[in-house]
Amino acid sequence: MPEQLNLTVSLRGSREIKDKYQLFRLTGLLDAFSEPTFRKVIGNSIDQGPKNIILDLSQIDFVDSSGLGALVQLAKQAQNAEGSLQIVTNPRVTQTVKLVRLEKFLSLQSSVDAAVEKLQ
Repeated sequence: MPEQLNLTVSLRGSREIKDKYQLFRLTGLLDAFSEPTFRKVIGNSIDQGPKNIILDLSQIDFVDSSGLGALVQLAKQAQNAEGSLQIVTNPRVTQTVKLVRLEKFLSLQSSVDAAVEKLQ
């Protein structure tokens, strides 16, 4: 059963813990306002394990530079913990990531299933 996360008024989501990974499904805005809480919640989850994180951002309406910065920091944190961070994306998120040329560094996936397969 997914655990509901009330991150901020503009960013909500749920967390499911599986054997090998944690799945976060997020909706709303990943911006300067929501970024500190987002980074803390996901960062603590990486520390608790499992270390592989799938962020489903397919329902995210907007990501700004703060949000991208948080994604980069969390990807590094997961790698340092010998895990991974994968991002299920939508066209808007993909476009924002490509604008700053982070698509190689951030593991973008087309679906949750594709991200889970990548872990096998």
